Amino acid sequence: MTSALLSLSALLAASALAAPAAGAAPQNDKPAAAPAGWERVDGAELARFAGSDRRTEAPAATGRSASAQADDSGTFALKSARNGKFTATEKNYAAPNTGVLRARSAAVTGAWEGFAFEWHEATQTYALKSLANNRYVAVEGNYTGNAQNVLRARSTGAGTWERFTLYYNEDVDRWALQSALNGRFVAMENSYTGSLQYALRARSLEVTGSWEQFELFEIAG
Repeated sequence: MTSALLSLSALLAASALAAPAAGAAPQNDKPAAAPAGWERVDGAELARFAGSDRRTEAPAATGRSASAQADDSGTFALKSARNGKFTATEKNYAAPNTGVLRARSAAVTGAWEGFAFEWHEATQTYALKSLANNRYVAVEGNYTGNAQNVLRARSTGAGTWERFTLYYNEDVDRWALQSALNGRFVAMENSYTGSLQYALRARSLEVTGSWEQFELFEIAG
């Protein structure tokens, strides 16, 4: 009996550590809980946390300007902890995926990889505005299949679809984003193929590993 219980415990532990299924459609039945070991970051704290390790990224001189209108929170680039790539706005993608966020850039080359983080005091959340097309990032809750809850820079204003809670884990020096629309954490779809490979999607109940973890770099002016 003891041996059987130990085997079952090992199986459950292995399942908890396994990578989330890339093709699984997200469930929206309950919000994700605040992850253990992660601290919620408000507008006043963002600059302090992000600047504590002096990490900045200066855009290369490629003709694509990463300068943007100043906001209270700052302008940043998101680097996936899973594949080591910076998130870009795919503004040249055809509809319905125009503006999809995808972790595919080796460096911050300009506005494609830049996002203005705008703090909203009333909801205690952030809106992310892409510098590539000046649109807010929304969670596509009405999409279906593998594209459901994909992040896409397509909105001219910020409501629940465009709001995120930002978390920081000092122990691993990583950041996580939680959608206000469905309570799910943003993951990078490393195992996808085709045009949505490395797309960002709000589909995880918790921060399970590097899929949901990002590095945050302040973009130098």
